[in-house]
Amino acid sequence: MPQKLLESIQFPNELRRLEGSELPQLAKELRDFIIDIVAVKEGHLGASLGVVELTIALHYVFNTPKDILIWDVGHQAYGHKILTGRKSIFQTNRRWNGLSGFPKRSESEYDAFGTGHSSTSISAALGMAIAAQLKGDTTRQHIAVVGDASIASGMAFEALNHAGVTNTNLLVILNDNAIGIDPSVGALKEYLTKVNLAETPDTDNIFEALKFKYSGPIDGHDLPALLQTLQNVKQVPGPRLLHVITKKGKGLKQAEENQVTYHAPGKFDATTGELAPKSNEGIPPKYQDIFGITLVELARLNDTIIGITPAMPTGSSLKLMMETFPDRAFDVGIAEQHAVTFAAGLATQGCTVFCNIYSTFMQRAYDQLIHDVCLQDLPVIFCLDRAGLVGEDGATHHGIFDIAYLRCIPNLIVFAPRNAIDLRNILYTAQLGLDHPIAIRYPRGHSDILEWQRPFEAITIGTGVVVKEGEKIAVLSIGTIASEVMEAINMLTLSEKEKIGSYDLRFVKPLDETLLHTVFQKYKTIVTVEDGVIHGGFGSAIAEFAVKNNYSNTIDLLGIPDVFPEHGTVLQLKDYVGITSEKIKTALQKYL
Repeated sequence: MPQKLLESIQFPNELRRLEGSELPQLAKELRDFIIDIVAVKEGHLGASLGVVELTIALHYVFNTPKDILIWDVGHQAYGHKILTGRKSIFQTNRRWNGLSGFPKRSESEYDAFGTGHSSTSISAALGMAIAAQLKGDTTRQHIAVVGDASIASGMAFEALNHAGVTNTNLLVILNDNAIGIDPSVGALKEYLTKVNLAETPDTDNIFEALKFKYSGPIDGHDLPALLQTLQNVKQVPGPRLLHVITKKGKGLKQAEENQVTYHAPGKFDATTGELAPKSNEGIPPKYQDIFGITLVELARLNDTIIGITPAMPTGSSLKLMMETFPDRAFDVGIAEQHAVTFAAGLATQGCTVFCNIYSTFMQRAYDQLIHDVCLQDLPVIFCLDRAGLVGEDGATHHGIFDIAYLRCIPNLIVFAPRNAIDLRNILYTAQLGLDHPIAIRYPRGHSDILEWQRPFEAITIGTGVVVKEGEKIAVLSIGTIASEVMEAINMLTLSEKEKIGSYDLRFVKPLDETLLHTVFQKYKTIVTVEDGVIHGGFGSAIAEFAVKNNYSNTIDLLGIPDVFPEHGTVLQLKDYVGITSEKIKTALQKYL
């Protein structure tokens, strides 16, 4: 058998030695390579399959890494990684001590900018392009590949607005496939839908209005057309935008037809595309589904309830409310800042607003949270999914900062449910009417209770619960990490167990000070456990309470140290930072 083209390519300089006529064959091999590995190792699939031809064409036409290439978000960068020296270790993608699932500067000189959150590429590429100008480099090219969902974000528009009045070597490639993780939404999406390969809309071109030289749209799977067009736009001075139409999941029938599922499908058959069978029988539901199902149940009883998500209806399970009450649930696109202030506006008019944002993405709307919600003391209900360590998505996606960045904001209630029943009951409590905004943080993954749909019970704001009484050491926890705490205690001998008490504070703010006084007066040693950063987090709040009240107890804080944890399984990451049941047990034994 003749040697496959992909086998001879380690870096783009070898790619550029191929004849243009050989590139379609390379595209097929690269697509098959991605499918074969992701089928077994899991990861993001559809986005990378959709840009195989574009990836090859960019590295073929441009002199990377001297010419700078930035992939917005980075879900689509698998082909890029394979062609830039990482093919032999690509099977370690998203694994502990392996390749990151996203572009990462420390990993390769070809990864010009670390990504993972959307809509940053144009700003970063513009910064690099202006730096080149200042250094007198007039030849280096700067390419930002951004999707139709990401380009609708406010930050992307801010960058386009600035770039349009510069004279930089900036090329924005709009990878238009009509979908992010869920289908794209909004007026810009409707405009782009009209701009297809057959016709252009009657209205003026929005990108030309921003002073970009516009080309396209072209077929992103037609390699000869891509090569010729890229060669042409490469010669055009100033900022320009190339509109490329692609199909997410290209080359795998099921991925093309079911783009939401095959964004990150888990394991599947590489030949047929069929997903590996999974049985949910006897498995408790995911926390996101507990949220989604409960919200629909509450919305049937309370017609003031509104649901909002920024581009994550499936991941947050708000899609359940969108299907049941389409006029009362909104996907606002990749626009976290807008989502928060939109929620604030609704709240001023008496709406009961549930705004569901992943913990890591809430960081993008911090000013709006402070200025538009908390300063005005509007009772918006923030549901922060994916709190804590999220696993293989790694440092860009861990929800480990929320406790620290939320608890310093006046007027904001901060709650973390210990289990599914607590989540259900706090959602019920919040819609009864609160005097302040509330943030409810809960993790990715399955709960540990099968019979969770019990009658609602209101939770008194600012109250913790006693999980287990003890004599010598009190373990204070917040959220679902309480299960690891109890596992740790149950690993001890009977006499050791009797010395340890366990308390679920539930509220980071306001703290249950009555319960805390009881704990500090009863126990000599206090150990706090959280799945967030230690600095400024839950343990810090307990230590501040002790200082304020002149307690001199020994306090030990367990949680995420002052690092960005990388990617791996949640269990591996918890072990790394010291909050597995085994590591908690070892910490407790120091004081027995």
